[in-house]
Amino acid sequence: MDFRVFSLGSNDGLAKKIADYIGRPLGEIKLKTFADGEQYVQFLENLRGKHVFLVQSGNPPAENWVRLFLAIDAARGASASEITAVVPYFGYARQDRKSKPREPISARVFANILERLGAARFLTMDLHTDALVGFFRGAIVDNLLARRVFIPFVRERFADAIASDDLVVVSPDVGGVVRAQSYAKRLTKSADLAVINKEREIPNRIAKMNLIGDVKGKIALIVDDIVDTCGTLATAAKLLEESGAREVYAVATHGLLSGDASKTLDASPIKKVFITDTISPDRTLSSKVEIVSVGEVFGEAIQRIEAGESLSELFETE
Repeated sequence: MDFRVFSLGSNDGLAKKIADYIGRPLGEIKLKTFADGEQYVQFLENLRGKHVFLVQSGNPPAENWVRLFLAIDAARGASASEITAVVPYFGYARQDRKSKPREPISARVFANILERLGAARFLTMDLHTDALVGFFRGAIVDNLLARRVFIPFVRERFADAIASDDLVVVSPDVGGVVRAQSYAKRLTKSADLAVINKEREIPNRIAKMNLIGDVKGKIALIVDDIVDTCGTLATAAKLLEESGAREVYAVATHGLLSGDASKTLDASPIKKVFITDTISPDRTLSSKVEIVSVGEVFGEAIQRIEAGESLSELFETE
């Protein structure tokens, strides 16, 4: 297999875990930010005829996306045989539709740029909506699922609650029901779940929440794809507690944890929030946050891509 994996700086820890799983060192690359904020990228090894995997999460979005674009252009100019953008978290994924006149569909813009620059494949995890795949016209999109690591983790962590049927999975909104249901049928005997119906006034602020389902005396596990400011999560946890939940936990693939998220979590009734390392955890986080790595999942995906094997097994979780 003639390929190289490079880290573009947004998540060196995850890139190192991917490389360790594959059994190869990360490729040598020079990355620099000039005084005015402009980005610089230079590959320090021969790429001719090689399949290049570029690991770069889209958060924080501005400089990380720019660095990825520059790296794709440099790799294509260096005669790489194929370029795969490994973007564990697709920044701008929540801007996936036009809700007001004269707005861009930002997620589509970034998909178009990636393709036009020469990325033949896009490897990511838990896209905000499946419809995002449709923004890519030519590139192959592999959308990995965090539940491959979360399900075994939750089974071990909450073994007693699962055995006594005291665990209830909660969807934080109607749009997340399918995701939550996929967890519920693998973690609970009845596969029932509770749903929080929320009325949103403005982004990141909720006007009203209503609970559909019974959580009394149960351990409630909120399942989501993104936790950002944690205001919604804290409000949901309070509602669940007031509705009789014994304890409240959450799992979320992408831990943005922006602004005062850690303070909000610390003040909330939630016990723990389990997130993956799709976004670098190398920052100050609340003691209630626990990291579950997805390095092996991405490593396995890259190995299968290079070997011409199916990735289907990576989407199955017993």
